[in-house]
Amino acid sequence: MTEVPDPEVVELATKIFDLARRGQTEALVAYVDAGVPANLTNDRGDSLVMLAAYHGHSDAVRALLDRGAEADRVNDRGQTPLAGAVFKGEADVIKALLEGGADPAAGTPSAVDTARMFGRTELLELFGDH
Repeated sequence: MTEVPDPEVVELATKIFDLARRGQTEALVAYVDAGVPANLTNDRGDSLVMLAAYHGHSDAVRALLDRGAEADRVNDRGQTPLAGAVFKGEADVIKALLEGGADPAAGTPSAVDTARMFGRTELLELFGDH
C-alpha cells in the first residue's frame, strides 16, 4: 500500500526546489533555518545544492553548505553537484563546492571525468590541488 503524498507538502516542496533553481538564497535559507532539511531531494534525487549548483547560484550553494548540506550528495543518476557545475561551466559554483569539501572524483561521471570530456585542463589542474 503506497501512501499518497499530501498535496500541500508537495506544493511546498516544489516551491522550495524552485527557490534553489532560481537562486533565491534568502527565501531558501529561511525555509532551511525553519526546519526544512538542507539535504532535501526531489523525486530524481536532486538535492537543493544540486539544483542551485546546476543553475549557477553560488551564493545559494554556499548558504546550503553552511547549513549542513552535503557537497557530494549524488542524485539517482550518480551525478554530483560539482560534476553538474563543471558541465555547465559555472566557475563560482565550482569554487564554492570545492571550498565546501566537494570531492572531484565522486560520482559518475565525476567532475574530473566531466572536465576531461570537455577539455577543461584548468579545472583538472585545480582538481589536482584538491
